Amino acid sequence: MTTEALLAYAHIMTFLMLATFLTSETALCRADWVNPAVVRRLVRVNVLSLLSGVLVLASGLARIAWGVKGSGWYWAQPLLHAKITLLVLILALSLLAARRYRAWRGQLDAGGALPDAAQLKGTRRLVMWAAHLMVLVPLLAVFLARGVGTR
Repeated sequence: MTTEALLAYAHIMTFLMLATFLTSETALCRADWVNPAVVRRLVRVNVLSLLSGVLVLASGLARIAWGVKGSGWYWAQPLLHAKITLLVLILALSLLAARRYRAWRGQLDAGGALPDAAQLKGTRRLVMWAAHLMVLVPLLAVFLARGVGTR
């Protein structure tokens, strides 16, 4: 049971990290806040978001492999597949945002240009989609843990 508890703890903590960094990105990606330091910070915070997402996935896979219920039970559950799909989608949206942040940093380094309001708004929308999809993951996790919709 100690292993199960530690795996659950790791999974929850990595998810909280992801929520924190996605929230930070959303807050920073605003036209009225943008300056050179914010553009550079967005690149760093996005790296932390992506790393957190990978850790969520890794800790979840560890729970599947070494958890009490066993991998056979988990892989047969549609809710698990839905959770993984949502996480991959969240990471894909974060990767799209990462490309934009890096382009902005490149423009800043090349000539001091900051992103315009439309670029910021579009990228913030990507991050907001990721953050809103993220809210569904723990809901599916609770259902899965309680046997709702399981086989």
